[in-house]
Amino acid sequence: MKRELWLLRHGKSDWDSIADDFARPLKKRGERAAKQVGAWMKQQNLVPDLVISSPAKRAIDTAKLVCTAIGLPERDIKQDKHLYQEGFERIKTVLAAIHEEVKTVLLVGHNPDLEDLLLDLVGVANVPNQDKLLPTAAIARLVLPHDWKSLGSGNVTVISIIHPKSLEEDNNQ
Repeated sequence: MKRELWLLRHGKSDWDSIADDFARPLKKRGERAAKQVGAWMKQQNLVPDLVISSPAKRAIDTAKLVCTAIGLPERDIKQDKHLYQEGFERIKTVLAAIHEEVKTVLLVGHNPDLEDLLLDLVGVANVPNQDKLLPTAAIARLVLPHDWKSLGSGNVTVISIIHPKSLEEDNNQ
């Protein structure tokens, strides 16, 4: 059974906010980008079986905006503290715990952990050559092995990496 993992980095956060890192909100630009990614996902008919998000404000707000755009209720978002500053190996343990019936997962989190996870799963030689793999609100679609527990290094394939800027360019043409 084909499985897909969609890695979504949170939208641009507001560094001018006086909130601590965990509570830092999205900027308006970050909100706009999250809505664009959600609209693109809806257009592509990409609706995940499971949404897991870091509980940090900028990540959960990104997840909520995307879910609203694709028609999923916010209450369906599973928050997992292990997606916040615990490293990509910890994220792999979160993925390994996913029920075998789940085919598609949207994971909303942070860099450097998401880029490190992407590089580990796909293998550095198999990643598109880009300066920044996952800028804010970018989404990577990955095809996985048959089992969530079998996420070894280099056994995942990239379908696409979509940047919000490319969606803006598509809309302006």
